[in-house]
Amino acid sequence: MKEVIIYKNDSEQRFDRFLKKYLSEAPQGFIYKMIRKKNITLNNKKVSPDTIIVEGDIIQLYLADETIAKFKGENEIIKSKLAPEVIYEDENIILINKPVGILSHSANKNHDDNIVDSMIYYLYEKGEYDPKAENTFTPSICNRLDRNTSGIIIGAKNYQSLKIINASMKRGNIDRYYKTIVKGIIKKGKLIEGYLVKDEEVNKVEILDEETDDSKKITTRIRILNSADEYSLLEIELITGRTHQIRAHLASIGYPIIGDIKYGDKKTNKYFKDRYGLDSQFLHGYRVVFSGLDEPLDYLNNQEFIGRENDKFERIRKELFE
Repeated sequence: MKEVIIYKNDSEQRFDRFLKKYLSEAPQGFIYKMIRKKNITLNNKKVSPDTIIVEGDIIQLYLADETIAKFKGENEIIKSKLAPEVIYEDENIILINKPVGILSHSANKNHDDNIVDSMIYYLYEKGEYDPKAENTFTPSICNRLDRNTSGIIIGAKNYQSLKIINASMKRGNIDRYYKTIVKGIIKKGKLIEGYLVKDEEVNKVEILDEETDDSKKITTRIRILNSADEYSLLEIELITGRTHQIRAHLASIGYPIIGDIKYGDKKTNKYFKDRYGLDSQFLHGYRVVFSGLDEPLDYLNNQEFIGRENDKFERIRKELFE
């Protein structure tokens, strides 16, 4: 029999969800069967899978050591070569400015350069994260950006912060703003809506005017920052956050983002690639404003954080609009 003590970063989650992370290689059916047969108990009592565990609880695993070893995942530290550009951090959160061309998280077992691995390794090197001192928790990110979109990634250093930030994002209380340049002159700001359908096979979306069975409603707010010649510099606020939402939504109303190979204008893209070496969309998640955060993260409410644009973006913006 093995006992697992519940730490602060394990607290206030469902019994079964903790077990799915702790025994990450085990089939779900096995975990529920062991709970039902009292081979896994909480504080020496049989409990239902949806019981909420708290700090100080003790889980008993009446399983063979070989079985536990077979099913238990390891919190592996990946030695990342990518040094995160930290905008802000405290004991609870870390804000990182993601560059163009970098994944938000690993997409395969090769662990290509990505923000999650670089953040975890950064915190490990600082002594703020020790996988051996945790049952299941690893620092996590709360939002994602496409590989070729740059901008602010919000990271949580503990489970409580992760829950609070994710809950606030679901309520729409964390405002995220993007800078972009589009082909065409937009004369005034507007709120645009539509319905997004994703084609998983080609990883591309389509924006529709009317709802369908497989569509999701999207809302995007456009603010004009500047315009000149045949281009507009925009600030975009994501009211909803869907795959490729900004890129596809702007293209659908006739204002494609410069450099956007998937949804953009080929002639425009060629011009900016030849002149500036721009080979991806000009889209930068530059500003985050926190609100609606519960204690103990309420000290962040009404705080604004800015992530600088890269040198190429800055050059294009200045030459077009200054």
